[in-house]
This record gives sequence, C-alpha cells and structure tokens, in this order.
Amino acid sequence: MTATAEAPARPAHRDPQVLRWLGAYTASTLGDSVYYLALSWAAVSDGTPAQAGLVMAVSAVPRALLMLGGGVVADRLGPRRVVIASDTVRALVVLGLAATLFLASPGLWALAAVALVFGAVDALFLPAVGALPPRIADRDQLARVQGMRGIGHRAGAVLGAPLGGLAVAVGGPATAFGVAGALFALSLPLLGALRLRPLPTPDEARDGTALRDLADGLRYLRGHRVLGPLMIVVLLGDLGFVGPLNVGLAVLSEQRGWGASGIGWILAGFGAGAGAASLLLAVRGRVPRAGAVSGWTLTAGAVAIGALAFTPHLPVAAAVALAVGLLAGLSGALCNALVQTECDPAYLGRVTAVSSLASLGVAPLSFPVTGAAIGLWGAGPVFAVSASVCALAGVHALATPALRRAELPPY
Repeated sequence: MTATAEAPARPAHRDPQVLRWLGAYTASTLGDSVYYLALSWAAVSDGTPAQAGLVMAVSAVPRALLMLGGGVVADRLGPRRVVIASDTVRALVVLGLAATLFLASPGLWALAAVALVFGAVDALFLPAVGALPPRIADRDQLARVQGMRGIGHRAGAVLGAPLGGLAVAVGGPATAFGVAGALFALSLPLLGALRLRPLPTPDEARDGTALRDLADGLRYLRGHRVLGPLMIVVLLGDLGFVGPLNVGLAVLSEQRGWGASGIGWILAGFGAGAGAASLLLAVRGRVPRAGAVSGWTLTAGAVAIGALAFTPHLPVAAAVALAVGLLAGLSGALCNALVQTECDPAYLGRVTAVSSLASLGVAPLSFPVTGAAIGLWGAGPVFAVSASVCALAGVHALATPALRRAELPPY
C-alpha cells in the first residue's frame, strides 16, 4: 500500500482501470442511443404519433420517482455492483424484446412495459455510474475522467443514431433491439474487471434505514458550501437550456424554412462544441479557477442561446450553436468535475442522484411549457427568457464565494 501511495499518479488516459470504465460507459451509451431509436420506430410503426409519444415518455415517470432512492442504493451496495446489475437487466430485457418481435407482434403494451423497466433501471444506473470515478481514479485525475466521459457520451450519441438506423433498415426494430442488447452485454466484462478502491472514510450510511440514508445525504448536500449552491446552478442551467435546444430549434427551423436538415446542422454544431469542451478537459486535466470559469462560461453561453432566436441564416445559427456547445459544455463538465472532487465518496451516489434528478427529471418538464409559450408569444421572447434563466445560474455561481473560489485539485 505504501509503495502504491508514493508512486507517481498515472494519467487517466493511460490508466487501464479508467479505460475499462470508459469502454463500458461508451458501450452502454451506444446501447441507449440504439435502444431509443428502435423504440421510437417500433412505437410509430405500431400506433399513432400520440401513442408513440406516450410510449417514449413512460420511462420518465419511474426515473424521476426513483432517482433519489437509486442514489441510496448506489452508496449502500457499491456503484460497480449496481451498474453491472443495471446493464445486465437492460441486456436481458432488450434481447428478450428482440426475440419476441422476431416471433410475434406483441403491440404497444410490450414496448410500454420495456420503457417502464428502463426508467426504473435508469434511476439506479445514473447515480451509480456517477459514483464510480472516485473509486477507480486518483482525485487529481477526476476532472480528466469527466472530460473523457463527455467524449464517450458524445461518441455514443453521435454514432448510436446511424447505427440504430442501419440496424432498423437491415432487419427492422427487432434487429436494432438485438444490437442494443449486445452493446449492454459488452459493458459487463469490462465492468467486472474493475478493481474499486475502498472508501477513504467509513460509510456510516449503511448503519441506518434507506430513508435515514436519504435524509442524511440531503443534509450533507444542504450543508456543503460548494455542492449545495452547485445543485442550484445545475437546475437553473438545465431549466433554461433544454427547452430551446429540444423544442425551440424545431420551431425555428420550421419558421425559417431550414427543414429537418437545418436542425441537424445546428445540433451538429452544438455537438462539436460540447465535444471540444470535453476534449479540452480530458487533455488539460485541470482548469484553473474552475468555479469562476464555470459561472462565466454559463453566463456567456446564455447570451449565445438567446442569440439563436435572432439569427436569420442557417450557417450563422450553426456557428452560434457551436459556441453554445463549447461554453455550456465546458461549464457542465466543470460542474461535474467539481461534484466529483468536492463530494465525500460515501455520499457521491446520493449527490449524483440529486444532480441527475435536476437534469433528467425536473428540467424536461419545461418542454411543454416552452412549446406553449412559443405558440403564444413567439420564439424570440421565449429564447430570451430561457437565456435569462441560464444567465441566472451563472450569476449565482459567481455570487456564491465558496463556489466562485472552488478549485480542481492540482496534479
């Protein structure tokens, strides 16, 4: 143990532990992308657009309701065990659905049942996958790990759609579900080979009930000088960001005659910017004055979001989206890195659950509000209000001394 502690830290991109984790995470993200494309295609083929939308939305309910409990499970049982169980369930369920579709046409009820299972599994998977990095990498490498995670996520999202589309074209939704299940299964041997470090402090959470553990985690978060304000920043940033990017872009493209290809170019610009931000953090490993930089980039990104609604030409809009992706992506990556480095690993599952609930449970509620508001007042005012919410997140980060002065550990 002493020799290991005194040895120079291995960079995350050369650490076999981190690379196994990254490979498993990327495979799982690819599986997610293929699965959701196959699910939407199968739902549209078997029902009306409204029924397909309902099937796609079903998974959000258990994910939001169970997310906080998933954080408790990750901290009590250990993140690797929970992630392995989650991907095992996903692989078995999706491969079972693929086999069912090859043999019969079970209808929308089977798709909805699978979506419900996926929502419940996501509530366990997301907090656990966020709690893994401190158990496999040195603290001074966690920012670099978050950059690598961002690259893996972008790769999964970008490559998953065409892979799923190819699978559907070759053999229909059944083949696409089979590919998704195989990708989930691919992550299992990589996760099984991980060797987790012991927690640096005793995990007192295991002494109480699950509800007491949850309350203990929320008290820890509320009393933390950096993490408490950071959760507010994450919530406000996502509330102002996801509506324009997920709903507003479709309206802008329709109003300006850009069509579906226009949305594709804008999203490609955003993805390139976000990928560049993740690559920057992965290569540098540390950004000085991380808290302040996160606040400033989030504020500048808010200005870029507002500018999208007043950009009449598609090439300019794609360039603005590139700036949004770069600024918001860097801010988000720094926020994730600060969560990893500031949080006691014994509480990281619960803290990640709160952050994920803000991003994936609360923020999507703005979708129907954004659409209705654009119908009433137009895209310009709605984008401006959304940008103001994002800017408020950045201002809050800069106005909170402990968060503004937060630093990533040196290496």
